[in-house]
Amino acid sequence: MTPLRTALFQGPGGVPCSTGDSLAALDAAARRAALAGARLLLTSELYLTGYAVGDALPGLAEPADGPGAQSVAEIAAAHGLAIAYGYPERAGEALHNAVQLVGPGGDRLANYRKTHLFGAFETAWFTPGDEPVVQAEFDGVRLGLLICYDVEFPETVRAHALAGTELLLVPTALMRPYEIVAHTLLPARAWESQLYIAYANRCGPEGDFDFAGLSCLAAPDGTARARAGSGDDLVHADVDPGFLKASRAENTYLGDRRPGLYGSLVHD
Repeated sequence: MTPLRTALFQGPGGVPCSTGDSLAALDAAARRAALAGARLLLTSELYLTGYAVGDALPGLAEPADGPGAQSVAEIAAAHGLAIAYGYPERAGEALHNAVQLVGPGGDRLANYRKTHLFGAFETAWFTPGDEPVVQAEFDGVRLGLLICYDVEFPETVRAHALAGTELLLVPTALMRPYEIVAHTLLPARAWESQLYIAYANRCGPEGDFDFAGLSCLAAPDGTARARAGSGDDLVHADVDPGFLKASRAENTYLGDRRPGLYGSLVHD
C-alpha cells in the first residue's frame, strides 16, 4: 500500500483575500506541494473568500460548480494533484459553509456542508448541512470530509471511522485562544477513532478574528506527523494505509465498543 503524501496549506494570512488572490496563492501552493511529491492538498475553511467577510457573504457565495470551482479544477489538473478547499456554497436561497474535493484531473469528487455551525457569524448566515458522513476514494485511500467545529464533536469523527474513513480532511478557521484544539484534541481524535486527520487552519488577524495557525496532520498513534507554525506555511506528511491497518489491529477501540449501552447519547 503506497503512502499518500498530503500537503496542508496555511495561508495567505492577515486579511480576507479576494477570490482572485486566493486562487493565485493556491496555484503557487499547489506547485510547491506537487514538487514535494504531494498527491493531495488541503486548504483552510472558507479559503476562496476569506472568513471575515461579514454581510458581503451572499455576494461571494457560488454554486458547487461555479467559477471558483472551475478555477480550482484547472489548478488541480495543471499540477496533477487533488485539492480540497473551503468555500461558501450557494444552493438556491441557502448558503452553506462547504468544502469541495477536486481530483487531479479536475473532476469533482465530493462536496460536504458543515453540520455544526460556530459563533454568531456562521449561525446568522449559513444553513447547516444534514449529511454527516461524506467520503471519496482517492489513490487507494478512503477520504472523509468535515469542517472545523465538526471535528470537535467525538461523534462525528467516530461516525467516519465506523464508515471506513482512513484520512479525514478538515479545513478550519481555529481562532485564538483555542489552540488546545490543534495541540491536544486533534491527536486525541486520531488516536481514539484510529484514523489520520489533516487539519488546515487560517492564520493571523482577519477582521475581528485572530486565527491560530498550527495546521497539523495527526496520525492514529496520537502523534502529529506535520505541524505548521503561526504564520503562512505549507507542510506535508505521508498517510500510510499499512500503518493504519497495523494500528487498528493493535488499538481495538472500534472493535471493543458496546453500542447497546450508548442509546442515551443520541437522545436530547
